[in-house]
Amino acid sequence: MILDKINTPKDLKSCSIEELNTLSDEMRELIIKKVNTTGGHMGPNLGIIECTIALHYVFNSPYDKIVFDVSHQCYPHKILTGRKEGFTNPEKYYEYTGYTAPEESEHDIFKVGHTSTSVSLAVGLAKSRDLRGGDENIIALIGDGSLSGGEAYEGLNNAAVLGSNIIIIVNDNDMSIAPNQGGLYDNLRLLRQTKGKAECNFFKSLGFDYYYVDEGNNIEKMIETLKSVKNTNHPVIVHISTIKGHGLAAAEENKEAFHWIMPGTLDENKPVLPVSENYNTITTDYILEHAKQDRTIIAISPATPGAYGFTPDFRAKLGQQYTDVGIAEEHAVALASALAKSGAKPILSVLSSFIQRTYDQLSQDLCLNNSPVTLLIHWGGLSDADATHLGAFDIPILGNIPNLVYLAPTCKEEYLAMLDWSVSQTDYPVAVRVPFGQFVSTGVKDDTDYSILNRFKMVERGSDIAIIGLGNFFKLAKEVKNEIKSRFKIESSLINPKFITGIDKDMLNELKSDHRLVITLEDGIIDGGFGQKISGFYGNSDIKVLNYGGFKEFTDRTPISELYTRYHLTKELIADDIDKYLKWGKCIVFRSL
Repeated sequence: MILDKINTPKDLKSCSIEELNTLSDEMRELIIKKVNTTGGHMGPNLGIIECTIALHYVFNSPYDKIVFDVSHQCYPHKILTGRKEGFTNPEKYYEYTGYTAPEESEHDIFKVGHTSTSVSLAVGLAKSRDLRGGDENIIALIGDGSLSGGEAYEGLNNAAVLGSNIIIIVNDNDMSIAPNQGGLYDNLRLLRQTKGKAECNFFKSLGFDYYYVDEGNNIEKMIETLKSVKNTNHPVIVHISTIKGHGLAAAEENKEAFHWIMPGTLDENKPVLPVSENYNTITTDYILEHAKQDRTIIAISPATPGAYGFTPDFRAKLGQQYTDVGIAEEHAVALASALAKSGAKPILSVLSSFIQRTYDQLSQDLCLNNSPVTLLIHWGGLSDADATHLGAFDIPILGNIPNLVYLAPTCKEEYLAMLDWSVSQTDYPVAVRVPFGQFVSTGVKDDTDYSILNRFKMVERGSDIAIIGLGNFFKLAKEVKNEIKSRFKIESSLINPKFITGIDKDMLNELKSDHRLVITLEDGIIDGGFGQKISGFYGNSDIKVLNYGGFKEFTDRTPISELYTRYHLTKELIADDIDKYLKWGKCIVFRSL
């Protein structure tokens, strides 16, 4: 194998074009096998292999700096920069993160997982180089729909007037995660059709020197073009036309489905399991049903429709009542606010990790204007995800913006009732934290009047200890209650708060009569979260509050069992903490059963 002698990018420079082409085939085979085993980004990485080989053949990383956007396209880069064992050795498959990571290699400049950032980061590197009097090349790789994000435009606008070396490679595979959205992509399509010769050229209009490579999956042509722009003294755009999923027929034919795949997707004779009811199917069924009855309902996705079940079939059925705004969460929130203000009923679905990209629009455009938008926050909670895709911060972010009502259902019935209220009311912007993890259905309709804000539900009334389990962690709250009863013979109170953004002062005051300890459980970080609202309320009373949730930290692929142990998020560890207070007994007097 050619790859056997490639341990650093320098090793590429002695290879012939024929050997480099063989190398690309070897890398493609490794990526397909590895990603089919572990899951991960298949299509983006297969489409950028030849470009990555050419980049490392022409430039001198890490002296020359290569900045990846999103990192959906960094697997080939990792193979060539000392981490090939993560692709050749199944025992090492999970050793490296799926994104660029400076702690892994000096060839990775930034830890990156959110989109549209590479140009801005590269401008900063280039400006620093100019201030220091350096001469390294600064290369930004952007593509896979990332140009639809607002920061990409800000970065390009600033890069165009840098007046020194910066090389921006636009990887144009005619796709985002789903099909591209927005007028810019019409111009990219025109440039592809005219081999870069169309007079209407977005990049030239900004002042960039522009190069077009029609065969971006051709190593020789990529090397030729990159050599011509190396050591340039002005801002350059290299626009390359590539095929997402290149070399894997299934990925080329179904680019959206193969953007990111689950383990075993390519396995032959893999059983096709029936789709069981889940919160995605509940959401899409709800939207489709209500959209038929109300033409003002519109579903909005910022480029990640597959994550919450917005399939091509779902999108087709909605027609004009669906819009994908591209990778543009800021625009999505402002758009939804304006839709609501003018009489429509927008339902905006977004992942917890990505909602943090739009804090200002949530605060200013949405909540300051009190627009009755329905926000569905998916994948919120502690997880074993990469550091770039954690969903543990949405409660502190959303839970402290005035006017917003943030709700946390514990089951299907509560979720549907919250959706009904949110879509029909016109008084507040409402966010619903879609349950994440195990599907729960009680079979009993939820008749809660959610227009009465911050009314908690007392599920079981006890004494001495009250357990408040928010959303995903209500199940854990029930387990803790049973553990307390078994171990301490105490019948504690069990509370489902439902509301994240406010507290039920009447219920909390009523607990003072016969409770001495309140436990809060939330599936997110504690700092600035729900539990601290409870602690603040009881701060000048005799009641002790124990807040349970995650620490304020960036975890990176840490097993969830390890996190639960670290944070004492098991019934046994919580009961152990209670036992300490029972034994100390200085501040708390418990009444046993």
